[in-house]
Amino acid sequence: MAFDKMELRDVEVWDGNMAASHAMRQVQIDVVAAYPITPSTPIVENYASFLANNYVEGEFVMVESEHAAMSGCVGAAAAGGRVATATSSQGFALMVEVLYQASGMRLPIVLNVVNRALAAPLNVNGDHSDMYLGRDSGWIQFDAYCPQEAYDLNFIAFKVSEDHDVRLPAMVHQDGFMTSHTAQGVHTLSDDTAYGFVGEYQPMNDMLDFEHPVTHGVQTEEDWHFEHKARQHNDLMTKVIPKIEVAFAEFEKLTGRKYNLVEKYDMDDADVAVVCMGTSVETAREVATQMRAEGIKAGVVGIRVIRPFPFDQIIEALKDVKAIAALDRSSPNGAPGMLFNEIAGALFNTDTKAMLSGYVYGLGGRDLTKKHLVELYTELQANVDAGKVTTPLQQFIGVRGPKLAFL
Repeated sequence: MAFDKMELRDVEVWDGNMAASHAMRQVQIDVVAAYPITPSTPIVENYASFLANNYVEGEFVMVESEHAAMSGCVGAAAAGGRVATATSSQGFALMVEVLYQASGMRLPIVLNVVNRALAAPLNVNGDHSDMYLGRDSGWIQFDAYCPQEAYDLNFIAFKVSEDHDVRLPAMVHQDGFMTSHTAQGVHTLSDDTAYGFVGEYQPMNDMLDFEHPVTHGVQTEEDWHFEHKARQHNDLMTKVIPKIEVAFAEFEKLTGRKYNLVEKYDMDDADVAVVCMGTSVETAREVATQMRAEGIKAGVVGIRVIRPFPFDQIIEALKDVKAIAALDRSSPNGAPGMLFNEIAGALFNTDTKAMLSGYVYGLGGRDLTKKHLVELYTELQANVDAGKVTTPLQQFIGVRGPKLAFL
């Protein structure tokens, strides 16, 4: 049965959820298996509406849990379909077991993750706890800072994930409520243009191709498990980043919108820099401009691709900086934050003399204010002036009660 094409304005007012669901509609997914959860519910809800109104031809499978949702996606992808879903928080945590199945079986599934705090205590607002939980699951991971990027990065995710030299699943992250429920102007693609960019789906190792039988989900034990994981890691580190860069370049040529593995703002002569993700990047950019007017050479580095972690690009972005703050929006529970650790690892064997501090912020949806960032940049400049770190290496910012600092 033929489906109807939807006519879009050049600029639509969408929140991040609607932007993601339209991208899913435009690439013509074969199967969406989903179990809705706040704040990602509207993504699959919108998609179900598109299906009901004949704007897509695929199948929407309403399952009994998020574990079953990803299991359904794995089965559909192994059978040769273009597959996607969405989740958040506790639903993401329930999916984790199956995330490893999807990546280990090299299935190009796209998962929209609307980032939300993990319980307990129960909290439906945004932080990066679920993002951090899945960082080592073998998935390619993109981070959107606004609805426009939630829309665009879905097309990039499908294109890279389905490349036969890659064949790995991909996540597109956006901040719960701050992006998912905030409406902004989104520059759109026509249905034909969007589908043409991603391309027609070309199955590989399709279980339903009976002329070329394959086995999925094998057991390896010590004989081949190590080799399998080493190959998967190697492909993530050596093949995926060049493919992402090519996709970014092609998308820029098509739309004029440029994306980078690492987004730099005022970094050419920066003495102090904040490294962060999500909606915090845009706030930090505004404050960096303000600090420059006050004589502090401030910059911002936004991480666009979380996995594979762009070590070389991080090193290049931070090579001349004197003091760096890594902002982690997830409680590290007895360790430095993930961004702190990975930036430290990237810079450790370089010639940099930069001082690195870690800041934990925004848990459970707590706002990161401009005042917080002004204080943070001022502390970084104090480190530069003193020639040493003058504050604890790890601080919790914006927490009520006595100031908390560790390390």
